[in-house]
Amino acid sequence: MHTVRLAAEDDFEGWRDAARALAAAGVPADAVIWQVGGAPGDLFADDQAPFPPARGDIRVSRRFIELARNALLHSDSERFALAYALLVRLKDQPRLIDDQVDPLVRRLAAMAKAVRRDIHKMRAFVRFRQVADDRGERYVAWFEPEHHIVRANAAFFVNRFASMRWSILTPELSLHWDGKALREGPGATRADAPDGDPIEAVWKTYYASIFNPARLKTGAMLKEMPRKYWKNMPETALVGELVAGARQRETAMVQKRAVKGDNSEAAWAALRDEAAGCRRCHLYQDATQTVFGEGPVDAAMMLIGEQPGDQEDLAGKPFVGPAGQVLDDALEKAGIDRASVYVTNAVKHFKFKPRGKRRIHDKPDAGEIDACRWWLEQEVMLIAPKVRVALGATAARALLGKNVTIGRERGRPIELTDGGEGWITVHPSYLLRIPDAAKALDETARFIDDLQAAHARIG
Repeated sequence: MHTVRLAAEDDFEGWRDAARALAAAGVPADAVIWQVGGAPGDLFADDQAPFPPARGDIRVSRRFIELARNALLHSDSERFALAYALLVRLKDQPRLIDDQVDPLVRRLAAMAKAVRRDIHKMRAFVRFRQVADDRGERYVAWFEPEHHIVRANAAFFVNRFASMRWSILTPELSLHWDGKALREGPGATRADAPDGDPIEAVWKTYYASIFNPARLKTGAMLKEMPRKYWKNMPETALVGELVAGARQRETAMVQKRAVKGDNSEAAWAALRDEAAGCRRCHLYQDATQTVFGEGPVDAAMMLIGEQPGDQEDLAGKPFVGPAGQVLDDALEKAGIDRASVYVTNAVKHFKFKPRGKRRIHDKPDAGEIDACRWWLEQEVMLIAPKVRVALGATAARALLGKNVTIGRERGRPIELTDGGEGWITVHPSYLLRIPDAAKALDETARFIDDLQAAHARIG
C-alpha cells in the first residue's frame, strides 16, 4: 500500500507526478491512498515506500488532463483516487475517455462541471468593498466557494483588476494583490470583510434602473444565483422588493409602451454619472474627464474605439477629433447614419505623454484595458446591440478578452460568449498614418467594406 501526500487541496501538479509514476509502475488503484497535507495516514499504509520501477511510459490525451485538472478541484474527498482509477484504466482502454456512459467517466465529468460552475460563480458574484489604509484606496471582497477554486481563479482577478489593490477573503485561503505581486494568506471569516461602502448606493440605483420585470423568471434566477451568495452582493438587497412589485411594474411598462426606452435611458444616465467618478485605474489622475459612450440606447450596432484622444478628452465626447472625422466619412459612404450607432471606447480616460505643450497619445496597456472593461460590459448589457465592431487591437482585446491579430480576425463575424456578434477592423487613426496615398485609399475602401458587412448583419 502506498500513501501519497499532496501539498494542498488543489495540488494538481503533485497528483499528476505521483499518478504518472504509480501508473507507469503498474500500481493498481486500490493500492494507493491519497491524502492532503498533514492528514493522519492509513494504519496499513507505508509512507516511506518508494514507487516501484516504471514498466513503460504513460501517455494520455489532453482531454483527460483537462478533465482531471478541473475534477481535482472538487470538494469530494475521493476525487484523487477516482482520477487515478480512470488513469489506470486508460492504459488498456485509451478510448474510454469518450465513453460518457461509463460510471467513472460520468462521475468525474459531473465533478468537473460543478467546478467550472463554481469558478463562474466566483467571477460573477464577488463584490469588492472600498476601504482605506495607509496606502490609500483598497478593495476587499468575501466569497464562499463550494470547491477548491480560489487559486485557479487568481489569474482572472489579477488580469481583470490589475490596477486596483484588492483582497479576496475565503474560508480556505485569501488572495492579496498590491498592483504588482499576488500573495496568499490564511483563510478568513465573513466578519473580516467590510459590510459596505458609498459606492454601493450608486450601484443599487443602477441595478434598480436596469431591472426589467417583463423578463423576470424567479426560478431561473435562483438557479443561477443561489440565495447563499445574496448576502455578499449589495444589489440583492433590492431583489425582494423588485420581485414583489414586478407584476405592477410590468403592467405599467405595457401601458407606457409608447414612451420607448424610459428605463434604459435612466439606467444609461446612472451608469454614465457613475463612470464620471471612475477610479479603477490611474489614468483618471491626468485626464480632463471620463469620456463615456454616446448614441441611442436601443442601437443595433455598437462601435468600440481605443481611447479618447486630446480633443475627445477636452470635449467629453468620443470620436470628435481627426479620427472621428475619418469615421464619420466612412460611415456616410457605407450608408450608415452615425446617429443610429452607439459609439464608445475600450478605455474611457485619455492616456498621453506630455511633449512641450502638446499631449501625445500613449497606447493603453493590458491592465488599463481590463480595468475599464467593466464599463464596456455594462454598456453592452444596456444597449444590447446585435453587432459590436471593434476598431483596432485595443478594442479587440476589450471585446474578446484576449490579444488577437487584426489581419487574421478581420472581415468575418465572431460569435461572442454572451450570444452577440463581433467584428474586428482597423482604427480610423490607422488610415491617417498611412504615408502612401494609393494605399491609404485602398485601406479606407476596405474599412468602409468592413463597416458595411457588419451593418448588413443587423437584418
